[in-house]
Amino acid sequence: MQGVGTATTDFTQPQPHHLQQQQLQTQTRRKQQVPMNNVNDWRPFVYGGLASITAEFGTFPIDTTKTRLQIQGQKIDQTFSQLRYRGMTDAFIKISQEEGLRALYSGIWPAVLRQATYGTIKFGTYYTLKKYAHNYGLLVDHETGGERVWANILCAATAGAVSSAIANPTDVLKVRMQVHGKAAHQYGLLGSFLEIYRYEGVRGLWRGVGPTAQRAVVIASVELPVYDFCKMQLMTAFGDHVANHFVSSFIASLGSAIASTPIDVIRV
Repeated sequence: MQGVGTATTDFTQPQPHHLQQQQLQTQTRRKQQVPMNNVNDWRPFVYGGLASITAEFGTFPIDTTKTRLQIQGQKIDQTFSQLRYRGMTDAFIKISQEEGLRALYSGIWPAVLRQATYGTIKFGTYYTLKKYAHNYGLLVDHETGGERVWANILCAATAGAVSSAIANPTDVLKVRMQVHGKAAHQYGLLGSFLEIYRYEGVRGLWRGVGPTAQRAVVIASVELPVYDFCKMQLMTAFGDHVANHFVSSFIASLGSAIASTPIDVIRV
């Protein structure tokens, strides 16, 4: 009898490929929706903050060259009216040669402090709002089983606006120290903070909060929903592994960078 049972098992027909894909997508949605009931989950806040801080350390020299390129050639402030850099590579080399490699990381600590607040609040708020939307039946489209795009965008935009407004003083410090480069090290983080507060008051720390919040809304509205969408679509190819998260993050970050660059120039 055991032999018969074994033979029956061996001749079981494999499922068609499209059915396997549907089952995998269904399992993935269920896996993502299980923790949706727990709105007090602290992990998105911690993981989002740690990921943002790590990324900031790795990409900050590029951010410094971007800021220098954006402020040059302006007519409002004659200090930066000259076109000193021809591109990102030229800016990177000239800053390193003229001011030292340390200048590429000028403003890193305000940036880290910003990500510790902005990144933590943005990611944590986004996924917490998604959980509330799920619990109220607003997130999932019951016909397709997928998440509604407008719900994701609304959650992301709210998270971006709130987090950027709270973290605006650290953003002001970061940009000021990046612009002044080597000279900014004479003051340091606390000295730069006190200098802005002394001469510009509390309003100086929230200078540009409007464009900053608009930029954050655009970035979050593109980055977070696109990441979730790409991750879901790539599940059949990569599964829930590092490659999926890396590719999804790359696509989402590229889209948000393109969408936010005009606002970023105005903000600086």
